[in-house]
Amino acid sequence: MTQTERNDAGDSGSERRRIGAPEAMRRAAAQLAELLGREPDSVSAIKRTDDGWTACVEVVEIECVPDTSSVMASYRVDMDDRGELTGYERTQRYARGRVDR
Repeated sequence: MTQTERNDAGDSGSERRRIGAPEAMRRAAAQLAELLGREPDSVSAIKRTDDGWTACVEVVEIECVPDTSSVMASYRVDMDDRGELTGYERTQRYARGRVDR
C-alpha cells in the first residue's frame, strides 16, 4: 500500500492527505472563480501556513479598453491542508497598468 493509499484509507479520517503548492494554486483559483463568477487572471503568491495554505489571487473586476485600464483586485484565499477553501478577502484594487515602485 502506498503512502497516499494509507492516507486516503486513514483511520476514521484522522490521517488526511496534504496537497502540494501546485495543487493548492489550482484549487485556490478554481474555488474563488466559483464564488465570484469570474475567472482569475493569476495566482501571484502561495504560502504554506500552520493550518494549510494562503494564496493571493488576481482577478479582473472591471474590463476596460485598453486592458491596461482594467480594474484588478487581489484576493487572499485561505485553505485547509487538503485545499478546501476556509475563507477569502479582497485585499486590494488597482489599475492593471499600475507598476509597483
